[in-house]
Amino acid sequence: MSEEILVNVTPRETRIAVVENGVLQEVFIERTAKRGLVGNIYKGCVSRVLPGMQAAFVDIGLERAAFLHASDIVVPEEIASEEQRSESITEMVREGQEVLVQVVKDPLGTKGARLTTQVSIPSRYLVFMPGATNIGVSQKIEDELERNRLKEIVSGFIAENGAGSFIVRTAAEGTDGEALEADTHFLEKLWRGIQERLPSTQRGSAVHEDLPLTLRTLRDMMGADVEKVRIDSRTSYEQMVKFAEKYVPEVRDRVEYYPGERPIFDLYAIEDEIHRALERKVQLKSGGYLIIDQTEAMTTVDVNTGAYVGHRNLEETIFKTNLEAAQSIARQLRLRNLGGIIIIDFIDMQGEEHKLQVLRALEKSLTKDHARNHICEVSPLGLVEMTRKRTRESLEHVLCKPCPSCSGRGSLKTAQTVCYEVFREIIREARQFDAKTFLVLASQDVVDLMLDEESTSLAELESFIGKPIKFQVGTSYTQEHYDVVLM
Repeated sequence: MSEEILVNVTPRETRIAVVENGVLQEVFIERTAKRGLVGNIYKGCVSRVLPGMQAAFVDIGLERAAFLHASDIVVPEEIASEEQRSESITEMVREGQEVLVQVVKDPLGTKGARLTTQVSIPSRYLVFMPGATNIGVSQKIEDELERNRLKEIVSGFIAENGAGSFIVRTAAEGTDGEALEADTHFLEKLWRGIQERLPSTQRGSAVHEDLPLTLRTLRDMMGADVEKVRIDSRTSYEQMVKFAEKYVPEVRDRVEYYPGERPIFDLYAIEDEIHRALERKVQLKSGGYLIIDQTEAMTTVDVNTGAYVGHRNLEETIFKTNLEAAQSIARQLRLRNLGGIIIIDFIDMQGEEHKLQVLRALEKSLTKDHARNHICEVSPLGLVEMTRKRTRESLEHVLCKPCPSCSGRGSLKTAQTVCYEVFREIIREARQFDAKTFLVLASQDVVDLMLDEESTSLAELESFIGKPIKFQVGTSYTQEHYDVVLM
């Protein structure tokens, strides 16, 4: 599998595109005015404790208070008996208390950031967690001998330096002890710097901020499959090269500056793919299609055969459409960064074997996904329920906002419905107030309908209330918006 990462940098925005075999798989966007917060460490202040929710709100200097659940509060191991681990939130924190917290989930929609007191600091090969003493190895490293080798190397550093807990990342597979030792020293030095800055840091302020998106890309995404990283900004290229030479020298030769006149995202028609990723409908090569709807509660995916009629029989047609849809859905989840609860309505299949094969195809396609996911079996209603970990806003939420006319509902009241609402409002006002004339301010479509198709009804209403009704088009009025003014 050939993988390439394209980096597009402008003064106000950085965009990363992950391309596999010429097809866009993931997009990461970071804007200067609204950088992601995941990984940042703050000196927070508990503003409110909620015993009923076993949680607390913590002020970390953001517009909305951040959320800290009892399960995300770590009791130091030396005092953490089983009894203490089950204490209520009121015994773990109190209002006004200072706490060192880390953001694990960006603010999403109306929800504030999600926090933990278990600080973790990543490097290229390791994740350092102060306050603990265990060693973990990424589950993606499957070779038992390699797992034991890595664990022994890191155990030696802990025994020697008395450091905290480490998790060995997937990128460490096959790495020698020297590189791992350099990482442990780097992380320990970084943690000491955080501890030294903490006393002088004001409440509600950041003690440590994670790397910018360009450098996080080198740290977190440079697997063996990545052939090259191309950057269209000379300044960012030099920063990435300097970072690579110091922390990830093995990827230095894969970082390239792109000087081309043609925009870098045009190389693989990425701009077009991003536009398509904002649409509800996803066309499948066979002629079938997906309908993807994102709501606050969950995301739903509906699979349809569309124009695909197959060659043999209906069951075979449905099976092939569902197989193709499973691969497309896995890609769309990554590309759109859809998280939380996801319900997939595959086309109903009769054979249990076909259901199993479609489910396995979905699972296999999701193995490339960096976000943790869990898939349930096909439900009695033929639905596949799954979850995908969400730590940042979806592509739609980053690039779009709810329609001001329909408030995100996706539909508007018809002009006729609004027309009849206006008529009822006039009758209501006429019974309460003694006005000489009624002036209706509404959109062009509503006014046109009243003066044309509904002119007879309008005349009857004027006769009924005994008062004239005038109209004025409000240029800023949406179709659902109207006002009835007494004159």
